[in-house]
Amino acid sequence: MSVNVRIPTILRTYTGGEAEVTAEGATLSEVIADLEKNHQGIAARVLDDAGKLRRFVNVYVNDDDVRFEQGLQTPTPEGAGISIIPAVAGGC
Repeated sequence: MSVNVRIPTILRTYTGGEAEVTAEGATLSEVIADLEKNHQGIAARVLDDAGKLRRFVNVYVNDDDVRFEQGLQTPTPEGAGISIIPAVAGGC
């Protein structure tokens, strides 16, 4: 299934500067694998060494945070919008 993935600025070096790319997959895991196939290096920034989502990276399928859904097994229906959002920290 084809989905649209919004890429944060910090990861755009992997997508040739593109802010949004298309990917294929029925689950988030498959989408990330397809992203890696077409934009090598991006998966290592999203997944940890155990293959799980890094805790400082939030991922949404449409408007649903995958941490409260099925994680990497969250379904990604045709035309879904996926957002990868790195956590932001800091303050005064």
